[in-house]
Amino acid sequence: MALRRDWVYENNGGTCVAIAGSDYCVIAADTRLSVGYSIYTREFSKICNLADKCVLATSGFQGDMKALQKNLAARHLIYQHQHNKQMSCPAMAQLLSNTLYYKRFFPYYTFNILGGLDSDGKGCVFTYDAVGSYERVGYSAQGTGAGLIIPVLDNQLKSPSPLLLPAKDAVTPLSEAEAVDLVKDVFASATERDIYTGDKVEIVVINASGIRQELMELRKD
Repeated sequence: MALRRDWVYENNGGTCVAIAGSDYCVIAADTRLSVGYSIYTREFSKICNLADKCVLATSGFQGDMKALQKNLAARHLIYQHQHNKQMSCPAMAQLLSNTLYYKRFFPYYTFNILGGLDSDGKGCVFTYDAVGSYERVGYSAQGTGAGLIIPVLDNQLKSPSPLLLPAKDAVTPLSEAEAVDLVKDVFASATERDIYTGDKVEIVVINASGIRQELMELRKD
C-alpha cells in the first residue's frame, strides 16, 4: 500500500518483552528491521542501556527510536552532572513519560518498555503508550508481535490486578532462569506467526550483579 506524500511515519516492526522478578528484570527484543515484505537488516538492536540498572526496549519507527534514545541519554547525562549519581529506574520512567507527552502533538512513533531494578532491588517494568501514559506492571510486550505474546504471558504469569486491595507487588513468581526460558519460548512462537519478528532475539538480564546479555537465533524467513 502506497503511503501519502505527507506521511512521515513508518512502522519498522519488531517485538519487545519484559518480565520483572523479585530481584531481577529480563528485557528482550528481536533484531529484525523491516518494512512490508522487505528486510532492511537482521542485526538491529532495539535495546538501549540508559543507566546501570535501567534498560529501554523500543519498537516502531527506527528514526524516532534513535531520536528518543539520544534525547534520554542526553537528559541522563545532565542529571548525572547535576546530582553526581545515576538516575533510578522509576525516575527514568517518569522522564520517559514526560518526554513522550511533550511530543504528544507530533509524537514519537515508538512503542516502549522500560525495565530495571528499583531502589529496593526489586525488578520493575514500565509500559507506555505513544504519548507518555505509563504503568508499572509485572510483565509487558510491545510491538507487532505483542498480540501473540501477551495472552501467553497472561496465562503463565497472572500478574495481580492493580485494583486489588491490599495492593500486591507487580512481580512474577518465576526464577530468573525460568523467566529467560519463557521469553525464549514466546519469541520462538511469535516468530512463527509474525513476519516482522525474527532473525535473533537479544535478551538482557538485570540483577544485583549487573547486566548480562545473550542472543538466541530465530527464524530468518
